[in-house]
Amino acid sequence: MPPGPDIPEWVDARELDPSVRGALRGLDPRNADRVAAHLVAAGTLVDEDPEAALAHARAARDRASRVAAVREAVGVAAYHAGDFAEAAREIRAYRRMSGDQGYRAVLADCERALGRADVALRLVAEALADDPDADEALELRIVESGARLDLGEEAAARLVLENALGGRPDPSTLDSTDPARVRLASAYADLLQAQGEDELAAAWLTAIAAADPEDLTGAVDRLGIEFVDLEEDFEDGDSPSEAEAEVEAEGPVPEASTGPEIVEELPEDAHGLGKSFDDDVEAEVAELLGEIDPPARPSSDAATDDGPH
Repeated sequence: MPPGPDIPEWVDARELDPSVRGALRGLDPRNADRVAAHLVAAGTLVDEDPEAALAHARAARDRASRVAAVREAVGVAAYHAGDFAEAAREIRAYRRMSGDQGYRAVLADCERALGRADVALRLVAEALADDPDADEALELRIVESGARLDLGEEAAARLVLENALGGRPDPSTLDSTDPARVRLASAYADLLQAQGEDELAAAWLTAIAAADPEDLTGAVDRLGIEFVDLEEDFEDGDSPSEAEAEVEAEGPVPEASTGPEIVEELPEDAHGLGKSFDDDVEAEVAELLGEIDPPARPSSDAATDDGPH
């Protein structure tokens, strides 16, 4: 049999789900350990590196093709890697071997991806007739909407998602406690963009980003938001503290000007000194603090009738 990819050093076969480990008991112990290690690697890598995950899942299948959980792992990894034909084949094999009728939305989506939208709609209708739970029903509606778009039924595709979102969808109703609904809203935002309603789509994407802090839906990227790493703004070898020290050494940064500075000259005082308003204020403060003697008050004879100058 093909050797398969090397087992990463971080893989611990003991992390495999006990029920799956039990299904491997009919294998040679050394082979069972190898299969378990490949399955742990596949399950860990499936989101960040689906191609590598698929390689590990296939290696496990080469060693234990009659174990239902192994075929399930291949189907899931193939789906994430975009190999929809293999995904559909392996998931159907898993369903026959295990009796589990799950993955109905995944199978329907595989059919849609393979260009068989009518088959996808039939699978969705059969699954919905079986009264699935709320999360699976939402996933099925997403597939149904996509299949109707593939068939050119844009109005029907939109109606499917709006009904699933409650009839009159409101982005403010989203929250992080309902990830299936967030995924449904993500599909609705995509549809709005495809139909040219960019402003409404942006409102939904903003709400989705707030309800999806890990950005599993990619809403942040679709909004065009970029996060800047401030560390990269500093020169190589300089830490932020060193850069700040350099700025301090160069002296204070002048304040930004909001326009030409206007200085209002006050008329000369009675003694003809032409003091500015700031000078008068400083002198008054110094007088209050006792730093200078108050100016001599003029006698009543020296006063004029012209009023203050």
